[in-house]
Amino acid sequence: MKRLATVALTALAPVSWGSTYAVATELLPPDRPLFTGVMRALPAGLLLTALSRRLPSGEWWWKSAVLGTLNIGAFFPLLFLSAYRLPGGVAAVLGSAGPLFVVGLAALVLGERARLRTVLAAVVGAFGVSMVVLTAAARLDLVGIVAGVVSSASMAAGTVMTKRWGRPEGVGPLAVTGWQLTAGGLVVIPVAALVEGAPPALDGKAFLGYGYMMLINTGIAYWLWFRGIGRLTATSVTLLGPLSPLTAAVIGWAALGQALSPVQLVGMGIAFGATVVGQLFAARTPAEPFSSTEQNDRNISMDLTDDPVRR
Repeated sequence: MKRLATVALTALAPVSWGSTYAVATELLPPDRPLFTGVMRALPAGLLLTALSRRLPSGEWWWKSAVLGTLNIGAFFPLLFLSAYRLPGGVAAVLGSAGPLFVVGLAALVLGERARLRTVLAAVVGAFGVSMVVLTAAARLDLVGIVAGVVSSASMAAGTVMTKRWGRPEGVGPLAVTGWQLTAGGLVVIPVAALVEGAPPALDGKAFLGYGYMMLINTGIAYWLWFRGIGRLTATSVTLLGPLSPLTAAVIGWAALGQALSPVQLVGMGIAFGATVVGQLFAARTPAEPFSSTEQNDRNISMDLTDDPVRR
């Protein structure tokens, strides 16, 4: 039951990310994806860091910079470039390949066995997503494809290295999440300024949208994601990724009036089924605790506090 609760909470992160498209199209200024990336990451990172009352020390300054770049600073711009150069369906399919990257990197870096059944679950999940989001009119663009693949690889590397490095002794996931979001947001700022210029004027809807993006879609979602990485295998966490495009499709149908064809419904069932089966497979593989080079952080509270507690 404890593992099931952890999986369920971690799954809320990709479910939240599935709302990004609807919020961006309905509430945010158009054609400012990089500015949106900054507004998602940097305020959330500063807020979580302030709440945790902890700053990085020693090697964790550069480790936070590396992880923040992989998970946020490089991932966001490449993802948005892919989205601009490709139809949303193609970009989503490339993103759904992330679990395959994680399976390979986890085997190399973490020693997690790349089991055939896990690989099959990831492939079937990506196939199901393709049925939901791809259309016959989908066009291909080399730059967009490369950006999409590299963005998936960047997030996969960030997931694996987050698991590999763990956390400093006595520091909880709230602080580490804040460090990464702050570093990632700072990396995106010069890219956004160079590509998009000055920030746009914001109205009430934009403030509402960015507030949701910062607090729910990024701050809480990434905290749950990194917390999950600490308690589950890296492969188990990344197999939850297809929930993001599936959630986007459901929101598009329920809130934006977008129709779902029988093929899309079948694809949703396949992708969701692969996600569930993947978790059942992963449950048979014990997860290493979220550790640092100094001490295993087995006793970090499940709450938002950073204070270690004894079970």
